[in-house]
Parts: sequence; C-alpha cells; structure tokens
Amino acid sequence: MTTSAHSTSTFTTAHSKDNNHSDTLDALIVGAGFAGIYMLYKLLNLGLKVQVIEEGSGVGGTWYWNRYPGARCDVESMEYSYSFSKELLQDWTWSHRYSTQAEIMEYANHVVDTFGLRPYIKFNTKARSAHYDEARKEWEIKTDAGDLYRAHYNIMATGTLSSVNRPRFEGLDSFKGEWYLTGRWPKEGVDFSGKRVGIIGTGSSAVQATPVIAEQAGHLTVFQRTANYSIPARNEPLGAEEIDDIKANYPGIWARATKSRVGMGFIELGTKGALEATPEERELEFSKRWAKGGAGFGAAYTDILSNEAANETAAEYVKAKIREIVRDPITAKILSPEITLGCKRMCIDSGYYEAFNRDNVDLVDVGSAPIQRLVADGIQTTDGEYQLDIIVFAMGFDALTGALNAIDIRGRSGMALRDKWADGPRTYLGLASEGFPNMFTITGPGSPSVLSNVLRSIEHHVDWITDCITFIKNSECSEIEANFTAEDEWTQHVEDVAKDTLRYKCDSWYVGANIPGKKRVFLPYSGGLPVYREKCQDVVSKGYEGFVVS
Repeated sequence: MTTSAHSTSTFTTAHSKDNNHSDTLDALIVGAGFAGIYMLYKLLNLGLKVQVIEEGSGVGGTWYWNRYPGARCDVESMEYSYSFSKELLQDWTWSHRYSTQAEIMEYANHVVDTFGLRPYIKFNTKARSAHYDEARKEWEIKTDAGDLYRAHYNIMATGTLSSVNRPRFEGLDSFKGEWYLTGRWPKEGVDFSGKRVGIIGTGSSAVQATPVIAEQAGHLTVFQRTANYSIPARNEPLGAEEIDDIKANYPGIWARATKSRVGMGFIELGTKGALEATPEERELEFSKRWAKGGAGFGAAYTDILSNEAANETAAEYVKAKIREIVRDPITAKILSPEITLGCKRMCIDSGYYEAFNRDNVDLVDVGSAPIQRLVADGIQTTDGEYQLDIIVFAMGFDALTGALNAIDIRGRSGMALRDKWADGPRTYLGLASEGFPNMFTITGPGSPSVLSNVLRSIEHHVDWITDCITFIKNSECSEIEANFTAEDEWTQHVEDVAKDTLRYKCDSWYVGANIPGKKRVFLPYSGGLPVYREKCQDVVSKGYEGFVVS
C-alpha cells in the first residue's frame, strides 16, 4: 500500500462534544465501520452537528474485530474502495488483488484522517439504548460509558456481520486450554507454535484461517458440520501497470458496478444459461473461471442460482476439483458439499483444500458425529475425544439483525424493535421501519447488503439517507417514517424474490438458521442492486412514496 502524505479536513461548521451532551445533535451515528465513516463525511458536508459512537478503540467495523489469521477481503481490493472521492481513488494504492485485514484497516484510517473525521468519533463507547421521545421528536441514546445523547436522526451503521455467534457448547467453562472467536480476535494475536489446535466451522472465516493456522500449529483438527463450496482466490501482488490502468478507468468500472446485480464491475457476467451450453463448453468456461479465481465463478451462467440442473453443473465441477486437489479420497468426500451451490455464501480461499494434504491436519465430520460437549482436555464428539490446547470458534454471525437487536431500540409508544422483529425483520427498503421515526439502518435487512459488494451498497444507502435528510430539512418538516402498508409489501416482496432463487435450499445465515431460536426468514434482498436502486429512486421521485412525512 502507498499513499501520499497529505491529510486535510474540510469541515468547519460542525462540532463534536466530549461529555456535555445537553444540546441536541442533528444526527447520532452508531458504528465507525465503512458505513459510519461515509455517513459522517456526508452529514458534516451538510453542515450538521454529528457524533459517531463506536464500541471498538478504532475505526474499521468488522475489519477492526476480525483479525484472525488469514483474514482477507473476498471482493477485489480495487473495487473494495470508496468511489465518492476521485482524489482518494488516485491517492491510495492497494498492494494485492485481495487485501488483508491489516491493509483494509490502514485504508479506513487513511480515509478518516484525510477528511478530518476522527474528532467526531467517540471510541470505546457502546450504544445500550435508543428511545424515541415523541414529545420532543428526538432520539435519546444512552451508552455503556454513561453518556446521554439527544439527536434528531438516529442512524444505525452497525454492520451486517458484526454480532458474533458465540459458542453455546456444554462444558465450555471446563476446557482448560485457550479458546478464541474469529470475530473477536485479540490484537496481540495468538501463538499456535507446537500446539494442538481445533477449529470449529467451515465458513469464510475458517476457510481463510485454516491454511495459516496449519502452517503454525503442531496439529490442526478441523471440525466440519456442513461442507462448503470454496473457489481459489488466485491472490497476487498488483502490478504498477495494472493499477494505473484501473485508476484511469474507474468511471467505467463504477458504471459497470452500478449495472451489476452484485455491485462488482470486475466480474464478467455470463450471458446464457448453463444448459444452453454443451458439456464441453461448460467445462471450458468453468475451467477458465476457476483458473482466474474469485467470485466470478458463480456468474459463469445466468441460471446457476435459479435452475437446479444448471446449479448442479457448477457444483459438480467444484466437487471434481476437490477430488483432484485432496489426495485422501475419504477426506475429499467429506469436504464435498451436498448442498446447493450458492445457498450458503461461497468462499474464496488461498490453499484451503490443499491444507488437508498436510500431515498435521485432520478433518472431523461432526455432521455425522456431533460435538457433545467440551471437556477439560478438548472436544468430545459421539465418536470420541479430541485432545486440544487451543480451540478456535469460527461460527459466523447473527447476521443483519443481531447488532440492532443487541441495542434496546424503542420507537413510538415504547415499541421495542426486537419485539417487532421477533418473527423476522420488517423494514421498508432495508432503510427504515414503521414506528421508528427518523431512524435509518444502513444496509439493513431487506436490502441487498451481503449479496453485493457492500461498499457499493453502503454508498448508495448513505447517499439516499443524505438526500432524504436534505429533503426533510428543506421542506421544514420534522419526521419521516415508513408506513405500515409499504413496509408490509416490501417485506413480503423480499421473501417472494428469495423463494424464486435456490438460496432458500439450505439452512444458512442468510435465513438466520445458524442462530438458535431465530425465525427462518430470508434476510437480504436478492433481487439485485440495479432493481433495488431503481425502486429506491422511484420512491424518491414520487415524493417519498411509502413514507409518512410530517
């Protein structure tokens, strides 16, 4: 990574307060990840009085917490960048095709310092409650530090994958070794040298961590419940000529990203169905995409996520590759997924399947022999006991709703958001919820969020919210709130669109199946970014149709 050394602040009209919160903010933003950073930038540019509160001691959101070995973005670095500033795009240079957690943190800090945003962020501060005062038409937000903020707008930039799914195994307290969560990894790191390590989970975090831990540990045991599909990243350093070419062509890249279902301009989209191609043509196309690596594999044909027979052609190709890579046929069979490709988030890896060829790596199928409990020396399954010094829990997140439900959010008449969402989240466009005036959720449930390049979805939402606040301000109104009918119709639409895809075919965090007791509802909007953007623009062009402005 390289940057120029300048650091500028363009904001002079707004100010932050440290401990005296007696006057009302225009907006309080919860979270200093990529959503909170950009939201702060935009509102300060409007001349508003804004404060961000952040639980961590630094910016970066999910990248601040997910410091586990091998943590790396699965969107190409040159696209996992803000597009709002031409100067920023030219100023920053990524080092690799897929950037590491550490480099992403450098980038987030660079953005904050370049635009002078740090004074408006209060770190080590967790939102405990946010209650709407109907008489004053203000939100009252309390923190674990004892702060009380009053704000006209309450903006939740809490992230889609920020609430960690914590282990609930019997006997956790009896384990005498060390244990860690990938989503809350210690800053000082973990020394695996010579240790017997177990990792539970085979989602993206585990797929990234496994090869790195395997190189360090004395022995690694991977506990897999459900085999997942993973495509090689083919990560490599970015050459100067390639970087210059991309920087010169960013306008075209962003234009393609805007038209892409997933908000990625680098992905080459297939133009016909898999079954329209001959077996030889499919083999050639899949091989080309496997060799290139990355998320483009799933975009080879238009019907992979809508037609089971088409999906099977892609799934079988990956399974054949697993059998080709993994030398032990029994291990290869266990690693071969039996689920629909894409119904769980497809992983992007750097040597995941190859790691199982190492003499110090074992695979345990806990789908057939479940974990019963943790014991003093390790893990007890129905097949036996595995002695371990360290256990790594890579069990994912309470996606999209977990971070919001962790805060005591109450709207009109004291309505609790977690109660309203007990049978699944109800939102209008993933941006607002009826009964909660002047509250916005960035990339909330019911929006494309995790089914897209989240940076593109974040920028779209932040721009929409900024325009909405400007509209309210200019119209001399005080409140905006989703109406019940629009919310009801959108919530049903999100569900209906998901049912037309194959993403509903298995239990995944897309439907909350990884969290005990969570209602099985498809959480993100699967209709694609272009359709979603058009709907949001249509709402605005019709005078914020579906909202009550008063």
